[in-house]
Amino acid sequence: MDSSSLRTLVELVAAGEVSPDDAVRQLRRLPFSDLGFARVDHQRDLRQGMPEAVYAPGKSPEQCAAIVEDLLQGTDTAVLVTRASDAQVKAVTAVAEALGYGPGDVTAGPHATVVFRPAPPRRARVVVITAGTADLPVAAECTAVLRAHGFTPTLKVDCGVAGLHRLLAEADTLADADAVVVVAGMEGALASVVGGLTPAPVVAVPTSAGYGSSLEGVTALLTMLSACSSGITVVGIDNGYGAACAVARLLP
Repeated sequence: MDSSSLRTLVELVAAGEVSPDDAVRQLRRLPFSDLGFARVDHQRDLRQGMPEAVYAPGKSPEQCAAIVEDLLQGTDTAVLVTRASDAQVKAVTAVAEALGYGPGDVTAGPHATVVFRPAPPRRARVVVITAGTADLPVAAECTAVLRAHGFTPTLKVDCGVAGLHRLLAEADTLADADAVVVVAGMEGALASVVGGLTPAPVVAVPTSAGYGSSLEGVTALLTMLSACSSGITVVGIDNGYGAACAVARLLP
């Protein structure tokens, strides 16, 4: 339940169109549902303006499906499942279809994301840019979560600094953006360069792509934290989800 639906419920009670008992039954599911193995947060949108997401690793397909069913029935916001396996995707899709929500928006790959009931469209222009093709799984997670929040992100792939002309070809796109997410492994230098080309907020995502001395993303993380372009926000290694949420908080 979000702030709009809660306000509507209060107005319906005041108008006599919903009985107090019926309102209590609806509100009883707030602030969370206790499923035994999970306490599903129904008030996150009221507190943060952000829907709860289901982090799939460590959960069985049946547990993922139960949480998704609870969120679809107990909230009005987008429902996300991140880092899902094929079996988990199948399970949550089946329960959503049984509730009439269709198969959802499924982004396949090692960081598979499933989105049901995305938020209304938002007008802000968000660009997601990767240093290399190896960074695409993290970028795909980011774009899926951005779509869940109502954005229509533009994805630009393989624009790393080893071939700077590839990035400069996108200078106009970067200049017109309202926010830019930079996804880069190796040494992570792309974030600093992009930060010098756009007036928009830049959220940098270090990835674990790279050779031995990249230390599975630690080198890119430290580079981004040390960027000479001021005001860059940095999230954790391979955290495309967190980058998308940062953008959702930054933009109206």
